[in-house]
Amino acid sequence: MRTRTLALSAASVVALFATAALSSAAEARPAPDAASAPAAAATGVGVEEGSVSAADLLAKVTSCSQISNGKYRTDEESSATVPVCGKNGAVFWKADMDIDCDGQITAACNEDTDPWFQPDTAFHTSDDKPLNAEKLPYVVVPSSSSIWNYSNAGIKGGGIVAVIYNSKVEYAVVGDTGPSKIIGEASYATAKALGIDPDPETGGAESGVTYILFKNSKASPIESHSAAVTAGEALAKQFIQNN
Repeated sequence: MRTRTLALSAASVVALFATAALSSAAEARPAPDAASAPAAAATGVGVEEGSVSAADLLAKVTSCSQISNGKYRTDEESSATVPVCGKNGAVFWKADMDIDCDGQITAACNEDTDPWFQPDTAFHTSDDKPLNAEKLPYVVVPSSSSIWNYSNAGIKGGGIVAVIYNSKVEYAVVGDTGPSKIIGEASYATAKALGIDPDPETGGAESGVTYILFKNSKASPIESHSAAVTAGEALAKQFIQNN
């Protein structure tokens, strides 16, 4: 929920090619509601994040059927070059990644660590608290404008997102909204899981990040990353089959 005024440095991007073991993999993964992913029940407990390959997902988003009325900037200083693209069951864009640390105050996300820090997020947990950017992988969508209205495209708070970077897939939720003309932002936890420097002031990735947002999906509850992974795996498989 900020307007970036600092250019990211390429030196701040840390590319990790080894897949990190996720602590949530050992936990039982609650199934999402029926609207989230009809096929999720078939996958059962123990779904591993990343079993749908980044290559298979990226093969389905090589071309863009633009659905936005215009294009977005990736930062305040850049020109508008990023369209929102449509596919069967999803929308996607390819951009950079700025770091969102907004929400609950934590050791990594607070006014001292993040000059743009705001103690709230557009979407809240099931007990009506701001999201925890340090712990929860979430993605920021541009606030609705004449360029694009995310809700009209079937995207809503808690919706499932596959975020792809350096051949790795991380499942996240739609957790916050940002400037109406800028795109390409995700939470501290999303960046860290993908091997991107999560520092909210100096971190992020300058390019190479693909965001695939599955229409009419929702993790239940929004704060459960394991629910997002279970739903995300099922939705990713459907996306590959249907495109």
